[in-house]
Formats: sequence, structure tokens, C-alpha cells
Amino acid sequence: MNFLARAIVILCVSASVLHAARVKDLVTVEGGRDNQLVGYGLVVGLAGDGDSASPMTINAVANSLKRFGLTVDPEELKADNVAAVMITADIPPFAREGTRIDVTVSSIGDAESLQGGVLLQTPLVGADDEVYAVAQGQIAVGGFIGGAAGPGGATVQKNHPTVGMIANGAIVERSIPMEVGEGGFVRFLLRNPDYSTASRLAEAINVIFPTSTIALDSAAVQVTIPEIYLGREVDFISSIGGINVDPDTPARIVINERTGTIVATAGVRISTVAVSHGSLSITIARSQNVSQPGAFANVGDTVETEGTEVEVTEELGAFHVIPEYPTIQQVTAALNAMGVSTREMMSIFQAMKSAGALQAELVIK
Repeated sequence: MNFLARAIVILCVSASVLHAARVKDLVTVEGGRDNQLVGYGLVVGLAGDGDSASPMTINAVANSLKRFGLTVDPEELKADNVAAVMITADIPPFAREGTRIDVTVSSIGDAESLQGGVLLQTPLVGADDEVYAVAQGQIAVGGFIGGAAGPGGATVQKNHPTVGMIANGAIVERSIPMEVGEGGFVRFLLRNPDYSTASRLAEAINVIFPTSTIALDSAAVQVTIPEIYLGREVDFISSIGGINVDPDTPARIVINERTGTIVATAGVRISTVAVSHGSLSITIARSQNVSQPGAFANVGDTVETEGTEVEVTEELGAFHVIPEYPTIQQVTAALNAMGVSTREMMSIFQAMKSAGALQAELVIK
């Protein structure tokens, strides 16, 4: 099949799949992966917001000064303008020497803020203790803290001023070897493993490159590199990345009780079930009272007393029959018609799962 014929096939496949996603958005290439880097360093110039007499920070400052030929007694140093920090970064695949990457800087002492600080040159090492990058630069903090010296010690804080970021703050000094296309084939790893998606992905690639692709399991698809692309693996992976595939979405409901968030996929189904939901509220109120002797009394003291009031309110519930619904829109409409809150809906979903009426995976975070 020549290049023109392949292009026509790609256009036909793209037009026939209305709700498809590109292969490059569904997979990663085996052999090309990120790696994590970490380092310990010092942030200076904090205008009194640094660590307060931390021996760790003071010793680090003294050791840093020795690099410049200065020998200073650690007992004579102060750390008010310096903070000890940990630096973390992800080095992307195929990053070459001289490439710049972002770094995150986090205080590990009792510094109040990293705002306005500058990170001194810090090596970043990988899991093998080898240095792969060097970080340095001005820290950008997306928050602040102020008013610590105000009346009564009142403070105003926004976000987390002890964590900052340096955009392009690290320079890659050593590239990590990556092997892609070794052995004459390429393996694509699905970001969301699924047998149906893996099978559809293999079929879509076989339309363009016949008998070249096989789904190994729910997470991996292996593609044999055609002879015309041998030595041009980058072009081959690029040509596959634009193919459209219709991914399969599992029936799943994710509940985050901390934020009150519920997310459900389109495949969620509910069997016919009757639901009755009432709420029980217990209110405990404490009050401060004063007891004092009556007027013109010769004896007695004025004392402070505490009072407690307990109120229990139980709302009556009634059975609501939820018929079997084929779409998530109808399921949510039925639950909303019951007038329940988001937190109550979380409890209902859990009870439905226990009763076997919820035909979906329930994930609680």
C-alpha cells in the first residue's frame, strides 16, 4: 500500500469514528518514561522568614561557605534569612544535556515563607544516586503570609508560602538512556488499561499497517515496525499517533468524601431498586451562664456555670422506587428528584452497591 492509499484510509477511518481519541492521547511508548529527581539545598534572602536557629540549616550554611574558602564557626551563624529545602523534579524522556526542567522547592524546617528567596546551586540525583541535573534560581511562591507581628499575633495566609516553584530552574547535565524500537517492534502502553480499548487499538493500527499489531494484554499493544520505517522509528510512531480509536470507558463511580465530589461514567447502570432515605440530626449547644446571689443577700458568690442543650431531629423517609435506567442521565435525574444532598447521594450509592443494584465499580477516596 503506497503513501497516498494509506492517507485515504486514515481519512476514512477518522471520518467514521465520531467520538474517537488519537492514539498518542491514549498511550505511552515503552522505553520512554519520566524519572524522578531529588536534592537538598538552601534558599537565601528570606528577610527574617527563614529557619529559626536550626542546627541542620546552620551546618549546611557553614559547609556551603567552605566551598568559597571561608571557614566560619557555626555558632556564630544565624539562619533567619536562610531555609533548608528539598527540591523535586521530573526529568522527561529523551531530555538531552542542556535541557531545562521545572523544579519544586519545599521547606523542611520551620521557615514561615519562601517568598523572595533564591535557591543556591543544588545537584539533583536519581534513584541510582547519580547527578542528572543542577537547580538554581528565583523562587515563585503562589501565596503569602503577613501580619504575624500584629496585635494579638493575628496572621493572614494565602495558599502555602513554604512551597514554591522555579520554572526552567534546573539544567539537565546527563541524559537517561532510552530504548525505543529495539528488536524491530514498538510497544504502546495504555494509560487506562482495558481489554476492549487494547483490542480496538490493535484493529485500528492493522487497518493502516496490516498484520503488524497484536494486543498483548489489557495494557500493552505490540506493533512490528515495517521495513520501510526501519531506522525511522520516530516517523513510524508519529504516523501511528494520529490514528483515531474509540476507547471503551468502564462503568465507574468515584466518590471523594473530603470534597463532596461524585463523578460517574456513561456506562453506569442501576437495576430496579426501592430507596428510602431519612436524615438524623443531633445538635448540641453549650452556653455560658452566670449564677449570683439574690438582691440584698448577705451570703453567696457570683460564679460562672455551663449549660448544655441537646436537640434530636429525625426526618421521616419514604420508599421511592427507582426503575432500571439505561443511561446515566436518567439515573441522576431519578436521584435528584428525591431531593437528596450530595453527601446523602454518596450514602445511597454505597447502599445500592451493597444491595447489588449498582452495576458499576464504586471507588471511594
